[in-house]
Amino acid sequence: MFKFAGKVLSLSAASLMVTTAFVSAQDMAALEAAAKAEGQLTTIALPHDWCGYGAVIEGFKKKYPEITVNELNPDAGSSDEIEAIKANKDNKGPQAPDVIDVGLSYGPQAKADGLIQPYKVATWDSIPDTAKDAEGYWYGDYYGVLSFEVNKDLVKNPPADWADLLKDEYKNSVALAGDPRASNQAIQGVYAAGLGSGATDAASAAEKGLAFFKELNAKGNFVPVIGKSATLAQGQTPILITWDYNALAGRDTLNGNPPVDVIVPASGVVAGVYVQAISAYAPHPNAAKLWMEYLYSDEGQLGWLKGYCHPIRFNDLAKNGKIPQEMLDKLPPAAAYEKAVFPTLEDQAKGKEAITKQWDAVVGANVQ
Repeated sequence: MFKFAGKVLSLSAASLMVTTAFVSAQDMAALEAAAKAEGQLTTIALPHDWCGYGAVIEGFKKKYPEITVNELNPDAGSSDEIEAIKANKDNKGPQAPDVIDVGLSYGPQAKADGLIQPYKVATWDSIPDTAKDAEGYWYGDYYGVLSFEVNKDLVKNPPADWADLLKDEYKNSVALAGDPRASNQAIQGVYAAGLGSGATDAASAAEKGLAFFKELNAKGNFVPVIGKSATLAQGQTPILITWDYNALAGRDTLNGNPPVDVIVPASGVVAGVYVQAISAYAPHPNAAKLWMEYLYSDEGQLGWLKGYCHPIRFNDLAKNGKIPQEMLDKLPPAAAYEKAVFPTLEDQAKGKEAITKQWDAVVGANVQ
């Protein structure tokens, strides 16, 4: 018997609701029945090449074929996900997301705004306390570090650190993997550049990061395009600032055409934690909870690891010998992560506030 978080308010499969009180494992069957009765799960902002999500979604569908997965706007950013909940509060149709996967700083704000509901998965105790809301409103899912994904055909001398990106040889080459006015990944890229420029706290990281991109843009090195592996391969964005797991997955997808370098910078190594949450207005609340159970099971966590993300239960899985060695062998060496900084929620909130609001005025590049 294992610990399962939930309280059955109704034993009817069609109306089962689960909250955050602990109950026994047999109630999983009731949750599964209720989710199957709902018959649908609506996700948002889950590109299949991000963190192994394609295979994770297929794994869920294989396990629960009775539940149709409706995927909204795979390329959306964290802000878009929050806005989708707000815009669909009274909408029970296919445009209303049941679940979100957003940057860490978005979790507490979504809770404060009443946009998400509490739920604790069966493996709750193995999620580090520092990576979850004590009441179960949001919970870390995976993390990675900002890296440089480089097209080796076009970039003969790849950058080793942030300052290198300012070199004349990188004209029209450097892009972010998102719009820093809306995307957590891009916001953290600016923040990391600030740390790589000598910042020692959140306020100065945002300030120095914006100054760095202002200079990068003024020199003509910055490309105001939301970069992807496709734009990297086509030569539109030969150097892409992106999470390491996206860069590694992109490298595999391109399969040597072109050859790709994935470089963790020598300084300003920022680790970013993403979080899961269930919409307070979810049209399919039980399917949403079952989705969370799948994501935080060993199978779901290893699915993310296959996509080069460090799942939030990584230490627990490693301690219990549940990670295949061939999976570990595909990850970057541990030394690349030794300088990694995990910004606190307060740091992220400060950085997000400054970067999203000052990007236009300071940098003046319309990323799209």
